[in-house]
Amino acid sequence: MPQKRFSIGRIYLALVLVVMYLPIFYLIYYSFSSGERMDGFHHFSWVHYQALFQDTRMISIVLNTLVLALLSALLATVVGTAGALMINGMHNRLWRRNILILNNILLVSPDVIIGASFLIFFTFLGFKLGFWSVLFSHVAFSIPIVVLMVLPRVKELPKSLKDAAYDLGATRWQAFSQVTIPGIMDGIMAGFFMALTYSLDDFAVTFFVTGNGFSTLSVEIYSRARQGIDLEINALSTIMFLVSLILVYIYYRFSTKKGAKRRLTQ
Repeated sequence: MPQKRFSIGRIYLALVLVVMYLPIFYLIYYSFSSGERMDGFHHFSWVHYQALFQDTRMISIVLNTLVLALLSALLATVVGTAGALMINGMHNRLWRRNILILNNILLVSPDVIIGASFLIFFTFLGFKLGFWSVLFSHVAFSIPIVVLMVLPRVKELPKSLKDAAYDLGATRWQAFSQVTIPGIMDGIMAGFFMALTYSLDDFAVTFFVTGNGFSTLSVEIYSRARQGIDLEINALSTIMFLVSLILVYIYYRFSTKKGAKRRLTQ
């Protein structure tokens, strides 16, 4: 019976992976076609990759998207980590619970509502829509994600480590920078990568708060898709998929190395 359960589980997992990855590989497959549409593979060609690297507008949008994602992830990580430390340090359980509820509400709120709220807010303030409005919005919806990633690591950090640092003559800053931050670094990195991913993937919020003269990759792909899928988008998506795999591998190596070090110290 356990063997049968195990086999069913493996079959189910295989089906899920096929459903998830088959469209991606289908997209990658057609990025090497010499045709103009995904209506049949012609012959192998790099023509769409060449067109991509010659498309200055698309390259500019990709750079805008990467800069936006890195900045928003960095700012959200700093603010979210500080928020997680503050929440963990609260002695009033009612306040701590209420703040966590407010944090989690933002995680489950529809992106359309968040985007519309930011649009109304920026319009009310007379704030010009563009790079900064998108950046502030991405930071805002990424902070709860970082808090969710960092807070469990803060709770797991033994209080005795800080007490030992104080007993050895460490200042508050030394205990914070040399004990607390290294102890929760894997949670901070997880929050940073999650915030980076959310920023790169976001469409709904960005669509509401972006202005003329500034666009992100998701908005640009949506605009082009309305006129018919260009295989240049397939080529770009293939490159982004490969970059994502590399980032996941780097994070995996970082996590396993940190886990091995933690086990050795224990």
